[in-house]
Amino acid sequence: MTKKNVKNTKSVKSVELCHRNPGIEFDLALISDININRSAIERRTASLVKRRTVKKDYQAAWLLKAITFIDLTTLSGDDTPGKVRRLCQKAKQPVSKEILAALDVTDLNIKTGAVCVYHNMIETAVTALKGSNIPVAAVSTGFPAGQSLHSIKLAEIAASVADGAEEIDIVISREKVLTGDWQGIYDEVKSFRHACGDAHIKTILATGELATLTNVAKASWVCMMAGADFIKTSTGKEPVNATLPVSLVMVRAIRAFYELTGVKIGYKPAGGVQTAKQALEYIILMKEELGNDWLVPELFRFGASSLLGDIERQLEHYVTGSYSASFRHAIS
Repeated sequence: MTKKNVKNTKSVKSVELCHRNPGIEFDLALISDININRSAIERRTASLVKRRTVKKDYQAAWLLKAITFIDLTTLSGDDTPGKVRRLCQKAKQPVSKEILAALDVTDLNIKTGAVCVYHNMIETAVTALKGSNIPVAAVSTGFPAGQSLHSIKLAEIAASVADGAEEIDIVISREKVLTGDWQGIYDEVKSFRHACGDAHIKTILATGELATLTNVAKASWVCMMAGADFIKTSTGKEPVNATLPVSLVMVRAIRAFYELTGVKIGYKPAGGVQTAKQALEYIILMKEELGNDWLVPELFRFGASSLLGDIERQLEHYVTGSYSASFRHAIS
């Protein structure tokens, strides 16, 4: 593999989010006529992955780029400080030095986009990542169900920001979507946005619980109106998480919001993205629908815990011609 091909993955200029999404006033007219044709969306996503074939050097380059989009995540009841510290070390050195040397890319300083944890592990993660410039993301607002008092949700956000989280992944109240309370969703997210202060807010729609793609599109719009910096598919705890059809609906909402406001909103598929092949499909979707400007960690993330291990296996196969056992690429 030539270094030139890998460094082409850096040809897209990194976008600094100097200006947060300020949001706009709630306007029901912007969503009242939205009606998503599921069959058309499914046909488009089925054709998407056939339009581009990424092989050999280019596949390795895209996979290295994919690593920089990963929010390396642990959200389990058995999380311990030691497990989180190991996860942070993996975030700083996601691919073995031997593989990087074989690819001649040791100078690229490849690392994951963020580390995502529960609130009580924020301080551990911040300490472990000190000096790496890898942000800590924290889930909040009664994650994953969101069924807690609004005042408690605001307090959770404030506590996580105070402990050092630079990104807050909030969950919206799905019952408001299912009952058509769009003003309620707007007011809720706007209050979360204010509570985040300087921390970026990623709004989790829990798309698998929203019943229709039309609801997904409307919820995406309302969250962006309210000031969301990212919209995210899932908590990873629902029966159905990120899918390409849902993602297409959400990224088209992002594109339309950008055309209206000039503000670029990030996108994060989460849950169910487990293989290198799937990661490439999502990158293709982003490239086809939003263009190269969105292929930067500031505007695109994967919420994943096992994806990195498979990418590392694929890169090792590229270098050696053999697949290694998955236990050789433990995440934490």
